[in-house]
Amino acid sequence: MKSMRIAAAAASLLTTIIAIPQAARADDYPNHAIRIIVPFPPGGLNDNVARIIQPYLSQKLGQPVVVENKSGASGIIGTDAVAKASADGYTLAVVASSHTVVPATNSTMPFDTEHDLAAVSLLLRDPLMFVASAKVPAKTLKDFVALAKAQPGKLTYATPGTDSQSHFVTELFDGRAGIKMVQVPYRGGAPSVLSLISGETDFGVLSTQLSGPQIKAGKLIPLASGGDTRSPHFPDVPTLAESGYPKFEALQWVGMLAPAKTPKDVIAKLNGALRDILAMPEVKARFDAQGITAAASTPDDFQTLISSEIKQWKDVAAASGIKAH
Repeated sequence: MKSMRIAAAAASLLTTIIAIPQAARADDYPNHAIRIIVPFPPGGLNDNVARIIQPYLSQKLGQPVVVENKSGASGIIGTDAVAKASADGYTLAVVASSHTVVPATNSTMPFDTEHDLAAVSLLLRDPLMFVASAKVPAKTLKDFVALAKAQPGKLTYATPGTDSQSHFVTELFDGRAGIKMVQVPYRGGAPSVLSLISGETDFGVLSTQLSGPQIKAGKLIPLASGGDTRSPHFPDVPTLAESGYPKFEALQWVGMLAPAKTPKDVIAKLNGALRDILAMPEVKARFDAQGITAAASTPDDFQTLISSEIKQWKDVAAASGIKAH
């Protein structure tokens, strides 16, 4: 019995010794440079967002913040580096909404998208725009659906690539609307927009960044926006719910993640700093200038969004016959 009590006391002491440094690290976080990994090349949406917040986050936390692009495999390589990093808040990821599509299209993921990463905060949240080529005789989503039903399998939709978020959103919409369009995949967003402008394709689901200038120039027809409320950049465009498709959202977002098991108080400190930054008028103005909307969230709300979208896109893949590879 005496030996058992000694062993228990030793185990308790060891636990205390291990816990003290962890608590200290959380209390004085951060005490050295923080690295933000963007899992795509420079110039993309999540890269732009990371670089907007970078100097403000450094100022708020009192330590250097470095943005590193680590691209490859549809964002998997860079995100995997964060998932496998030390859970101490010094290696973070800034990912886009394609993050939740990847598990539906990749059968051999090197990490668990939902459980190996911890949500910190959303950074932006914008509706995707449902648009038609100006050469299509439809000015509303209702008109377009009627046209598609009258010509089953004839209308085409442009995407920036097979297995992209645009591909999945359009397949989901096809199912909800009871229509069937033919995907025409391109290598990136810009070529897909050009195909719509030329009339080579009929329909597309685009970010406000890509669609905005072309809508304003009259080269694309806005049919609906994918948010639960109207886009502040296009207040005259009805939502999907207003167009007859309730409980259907199609969002473009960017958010920050940390490795799973990062201490909750470190997550809370990062979240508070980001909330303050995204509320700054000059930061909002920089987002607005790019046609996007700054939007913070709680870690729990962001995690809920990630989990629900992962399930949704896996369901869409199963229903549409999109095979994981």
